[in-house]
Amino acid sequence: MAKSFQELDYQQTLLGELVLRKRNSASLDGRPVFEVKLNGEFLMSSVVTHSEEALASLSLQAWGDQACDVLIGGLGLGCTAAAALGSKSVRHLEVVEFLEPVIDWHRRGLVPMADILLDDPRCELIQGDFFKYVADPAGKPDRRYDLILVDIDHSPESWLHATHEAFYSSQGLKRLAEHLNPGGVFGLWSADKPAREFIEQLGSQFTTVKQHTISYDHPMLHQVESDTIVIAQ
Repeated sequence: MAKSFQELDYQQTLLGELVLRKRNSASLDGRPVFEVKLNGEFLMSSVVTHSEEALASLSLQAWGDQACDVLIGGLGLGCTAAAALGSKSVRHLEVVEFLEPVIDWHRRGLVPMADILLDDPRCELIQGDFFKYVADPAGKPDRRYDLILVDIDHSPESWLHATHEAFYSSQGLKRLAEHLNPGGVFGLWSADKPAREFIEQLGSQFTTVKQHTISYDHPMLHQVESDTIVIAQ
């Protein structure tokens, strides 16, 4: 029996086995679906991008119409970055991605958002550890942003790597806030509704904290799914 998917790339990384694959789904009238797996576990798909796009749109809505500089932690398939670039108010966008192969997928044109990101002079793709950057021990980072958006872990309680845990602590969130300009916005994607303790910790660093449930029909699973977007300002 022929495979139902085409493997576009396979890499051994510091986080484990990383796979990019493409499949044509009969339920989507043959439209190609791009999927990412890490250590054999499903990580993301191009078939449903509602919440990733909402991370950008809700954060920009909270900021307003003024020009802004944006930092995104996590590139993935580029959905959040592409949505942010759809706003004329975005002056400059930096996307920090830990895994070099993920950036390479875009440079090689293997993923559908590649052209949007690479052809826009406002967008800069950076290989690096986002969590180390915002944990800058100096406490007064040279670079500040108006918006910082994060889509890396499954949730504040479920991490891709144990070293990410510190970011979601009170001290980690304090250091994050130091990278924001006055009135700045922190946006977080989470597959599950974050624990009350995390929301309370956010409230100690930000004036307002709001949670948005993003529900959508999953055409391949034939069921309603939902993710959570947290916006703190």
